Amino acid sequence: MPGQESKMDRRDFMRRGGQVTAGAAAALWGASVAQGTRPDDKKITFPDALPTRRLGKTGIELPILGYGGAALPRKWGNTLSTADRVKLVRHAYDRGIRYFDTAISYTYGDSQTIIGRALKSVRDNVFITTKVDFWDTSKPDGRFTKIPKGEATRQIEMNLKELRSDYLDAIFIHGTPGVEQMTVDQCIEVHAELVAARDKGLVRFVGFSAHHYFDKALALISTNEFDLCMLAYGYLPRGHSRLFSPQTTELRNACLAKAHELQMGVIAMKVLGAGMLGGFGMKQYAGLPGAALRYALQDDRVQLLTIGMRYPAEIDANIKTLSHDTTYTHEDRALLAEAGAAILSDEGVRKMTVE
Repeated sequence: MPGQESKMDRRDFMRRGGQVTAGAAAALWGASVAQGTRPDDKKITFPDALPTRRLGKTGIELPILGYGGAALPRKWGNTLSTADRVKLVRHAYDRGIRYFDTAISYTYGDSQTIIGRALKSVRDNVFITTKVDFWDTSKPDGRFTKIPKGEATRQIEMNLKELRSDYLDAIFIHGTPGVEQMTVDQCIEVHAELVAARDKGLVRFVGFSAHHYFDKALALISTNEFDLCMLAYGYLPRGHSRLFSPQTTELRNACLAKAHELQMGVIAMKVLGAGMLGGFGMKQYAGLPGAALRYALQDDRVQLLTIGMRYPAEIDANIKTLSHDTTYTHEDRALLAEAGAAILSDEGVRKMTVE
């Protein structure tokens, strides 16, 4: 039942996960792994191209537009060569973007290695987040019955290598595959390994992402043990592969409220409805991307938008939109209402699972 797993407070969290954090998880790193050189006091600078917001209790001020590394893999639609994708990421940096999000599962190396190559020379002037993934491919639903010991540790080591860095600004438990496939208890087990990595100096902040399983997300937020969360939040009620029911939307809103109360950093994903609000192929909807961005930014509890951008023109267009007035207007509202109705009535969209 949605919401059932959300009844866990900080005391329960520490009781159920504390022994793992203090013992086995820390031991997984061993003496063979060098102490990280995490720069806790690094100052990120940027041009005045974009408005900024403070990323919750991290205390870090960042431009409101982040780069989503899921836009980089060729198997997901990026047609650029490897060299041009490296240039793409660097173009985002040169235009003023400082938050770069990726994951080990974004084609297992393509996204991370490209970001690592593009940003190596400016590593201490960017905020890079990546993720650990959990998906048991031997089971039809992908759900783990038991989390492999040391798996998060192994993935962090691979992340660091692919990103050409000796630290991560933030490590997330991936929503899918990850939180969706695990219980709250299993998420706590993984959290213990991430904290051990932070204690080792390899990670600055710990978070998680969630596409729709917001009952579990609310439980994790309520522990007050995470610094950041990335939530599906946009005009269209959708996550990774399904539409939100009213109950799911209500739970998502509860997550946002609780995260704000606890001063967590909140990053919005799926702001463009996984591309659905990118224009819908019709001239009358040409203003959609800007309207969708402004819709999310009207909520000042959201501090940053992570957007997948496959080409330099998309980066330039979004920066141009956000460098001007970000006020959500009546025209935005009307455009989104018209386009949203058309999108949700599309036969393919209507076949999506509602949960």
